[in-house]
Amino acid sequence: MVSTDYERRIAARFATFDQDGNGWIDREDFNAAAKALLAEFAVTARSDKGQALYAGAEAFWQGMAGIADRDGDQRITREEFVTGAVKRLRDNPERFAEIARPFLHAALAVADGDGDGLATVADTVRVLRVFHVPEELAGATAAALDTDGDGKVGEPDIVPAIARYFTVPE
Repeated sequence: MVSTDYERRIAARFATFDQDGNGWIDREDFNAAAKALLAEFAVTARSDKGQALYAGAEAFWQGMAGIADRDGDQRITREEFVTGAVKRLRDNPERFAEIARPFLHAALAVADGDGDGLATVADTVRVLRVFHVPEELAGATAAALDTDGDGKVGEPDIVPAIARYFTVPE
């Protein structure tokens, strides 16, 4: 049972991971996210960027499963997600960042059109939209990630922000 405001917020974030909406998070959700991102940016799965994204998705899945899949069935239910996040990540957003970093690094590389290690704010919106973030929220979020106002977003902006979003009460 979700009992605190923090737990309710974390439960709402479950949908970000449950790509197919079947009520649990599994390896296929992470693969689906990678596949959708590659399609959005017309990057092939067999390319170096595609392979890195799939490897990052697998690492992210393994990290999340290790934290939240309490019954070992290779599925994370909403309750397991909330319990895992609350008990293991609430006071340690750096741990979430560590789990998410390989995927986020690879996703940034996919969105980085000119190879400078940064994605434009517009491309960051595209990434967020692939992950089912509503248009208006995606735009505001991408703009907020551009902390220096140069129109670009980098890993030092993204990783801590994502970690805070999933672990720290707002």
